[in-house]
Amino acid sequence: MPSKKHSFLNFQLDHMTMHVDPKMYNVCYVIFRVLFGVEKDDVIYEKRKEWVKGTGEKSMTFAVRVGQGAIGDAKFQNTIFAIVQPSEPESVPSHSRELLKKHSSTVHWQHVALRTNDLLAFHKYALERGVNFITPIMQDEDEDVIQVFSGEWYLPGTLPSGVFFEFVQRNPTPELLKKLEEHNRQSWFKDKTFLGLYQEKEMENQSGNVRSFLDQELFKQIQSRLASKNLWEITEDDVVNVEKMMVEFAKRKNLVGT
Repeated sequence: MPSKKHSFLNFQLDHMTMHVDPKMYNVCYVIFRVLFGVEKDDVIYEKRKEWVKGTGEKSMTFAVRVGQGAIGDAKFQNTIFAIVQPSEPESVPSHSRELLKKHSSTVHWQHVALRTNDLLAFHKYALERGVNFITPIMQDEDEDVIQVFSGEWYLPGTLPSGVFFEFVQRNPTPELLKKLEEHNRQSWFKDKTFLGLYQEKEMENQSGNVRSFLDQELFKQIQSRLASKNLWEITEDDVVNVEKMMVEFAKRKNLVGT
């Protein structure tokens, strides 16, 4: 039975990321500065790119700290928002622009980042239960963090939602970084993680092949098992059996893929 006996499942909210229409981008920044009390030192990063040579840089994203911890290890108790705009010229494809257009919205919450004390252990645990990730484990040296991004949550046969999870571990030890490199050099690399994620989502958008959080076949198996029950009728045995189903599916998938 899944439980909190695994310390890596004691998640803390790290940050949330929101995409906004370019007309809202600067206004959003000023609102955080004025209304939420964000000072210059609370602007964690602001990243730019020159899309067309000679036209100048455009801001792609910024992140702000709207709250700080007061007890214990306060640096791990921040409340952070990251804001992204489609900064590409109209002639350049933009999954960010398409995300807003698809939802007929000028604002869309994209992902929640959950912090764990052992990302490597959680990543293995999730893979063993059939979870799909769209990136390997990445290290952003600028922020002293390692992170990985999941597939999107959406029903089989429907359009992708644009919503997914990020899992992070902050302040990884040199020993852990060495262990990660030795564990599987093909599943871990150093990158500017925002740009790495942005490029991956753009590739997914252009290919039309957006990975889901769980394979559609596995989702349907779980859905079928629970279809006849109300939420309050789902038993502990149901939960245990669904976990077994997820583990067995992942094993079969790995065998086919090897």
